[in-house]
Amino acid sequence: MASLGAQLLRRKPIVFQRTHHQGEELKRNLGTFQLMMFGVGATIGTGIFFVLSEAIPLAGPAVIISFILAAIAAGLSALCYAELASSIPVSGSSYSFTYHALGEGAAVLVGGCVLLEYGVAVSAVAVGWSGYFNELLDHLFGWRLPTELSVSFIPGDDGVATGGFLNLPAVVLVVLCMLLLIRGASESATINAIMVCIKLGVLTLFIVIGFSAFNADHFSNFFAQAAGISGAAGTIFFSFIGLDAVATASEEVKNPQKAIPRAIIGALLIVTVFYVLVCIAGLAAEPPEWFATKEAGEAGLARIMENVTGIPIWATILSAGAVISVFSVTLVTLYGQTRILFSISRDGMVSKRFLRVSPKYGTPVFNTVVVSILVAIVAGLVPSDYLWDSVSFGTLIAFSVVAISLMVLRRRRPDLERPFRVPLYPIVPILTVAVCVYVLISLRPITWLICGIWLAIVFVFYLLYGRRHATLSTYTSDEQIAEPIHPEDER
Repeated sequence: MASLGAQLLRRKPIVFQRTHHQGEELKRNLGTFQLMMFGVGATIGTGIFFVLSEAIPLAGPAVIISFILAAIAAGLSALCYAELASSIPVSGSSYSFTYHALGEGAAVLVGGCVLLEYGVAVSAVAVGWSGYFNELLDHLFGWRLPTELSVSFIPGDDGVATGGFLNLPAVVLVVLCMLLLIRGASESATINAIMVCIKLGVLTLFIVIGFSAFNADHFSNFFAQAAGISGAAGTIFFSFIGLDAVATASEEVKNPQKAIPRAIIGALLIVTVFYVLVCIAGLAAEPPEWFATKEAGEAGLARIMENVTGIPIWATILSAGAVISVFSVTLVTLYGQTRILFSISRDGMVSKRFLRVSPKYGTPVFNTVVVSILVAIVAGLVPSDYLWDSVSFGTLIAFSVVAISLMVLRRRRPDLERPFRVPLYPIVPILTVAVCVYVLISLRPITWLICGIWLAIVFVFYLLYGRRHATLSTYTSDEQIAEPIHPEDER
């Protein structure tokens, strides 16, 4: 066995882009539109339906700048993702890019970050979905699930006892997404696209109604809480995980070299426009201090609709839209988690059982079931306010390392075919790293502590298992890790 230092630095060879990896393969049946809806589905819903109540108390009206800052960072990173995904169209996203560019040690840590990012994101969104589900039950039938079955027993940041036992709706949501993902990626993508269209329609309705109650006084003293802009941007940033989710689907996309860049950039544009407009509409209708109330934390946008119109039906419609749309966030984020783990398993870093693909469905069933069980446990037992910043940490690390990987590959592999190239190179990747680091340092110390402990656990696991089972140890040439693409995949 090679020395630890040599193993940490060794890079996974980049094979010709029209090749398959050795081992299990996923079906290529996703198109550009479906892929773009993956990005929108994993993004819109998370930040808008939940994070306003977390971010506005930090930055006040200047939270609009926080959204723009997060969007700029995500946009810069999106360009980097687009180039790498077009030239290395494989499952694994930022983990795989890092393995090719920076080596095994960096890939292990990035893999740990994205597993944390996706796993915690699914749990956080599922917890938030539970609040909208209860809100919808209240509007439709006049009753809610009992506290014992709709709230976890762990107190939130305020330390107040919840009176709950298990967040059952959050667990049920994860299970439903699991069953759909087992059925197939194409079916999941189609259902997601329908949900995204419903989501955008509902948010457009909210924007119109919010602007109808526009109150300029809500934007007075715009920079009174300017010190919280970067902190709010860090809280918001996790919602741009959808851009990474697009890249995780690379191995299941028809013509990935063209489809992935288009899908990533298209999703970013749609997401940014809706985020900023909904944020402004929300502030137009309610003062900044309202978003710190319990009412805002529980299905806040639905409350705003009801407060503005005085008619419960509008709030009912938005609550129903939220229930549907946040389902799509959970679905796509859980999908991304399983595909990241699929790629890590292929490289031998975890058990090969996570690599097995069902001959009937063409999906990694064991992988999906195990991930879903773990995510459901967290969603059922942990409050969302412990989860948001951990997702941001993983996202920021992933975005930063992708930008660094791009610069390294531009230097080491100038011959690599790049159907999409980042404009204004090297300014864009350098700015990506700078903005991500700026937001990273604004995260709370407890977030750094939790994520540091997690990464230490990941590295210890690598030393005990991954190092000895890494598939790269068996490769002697690039040809061993690829075989020609099948003719039907050319179409």
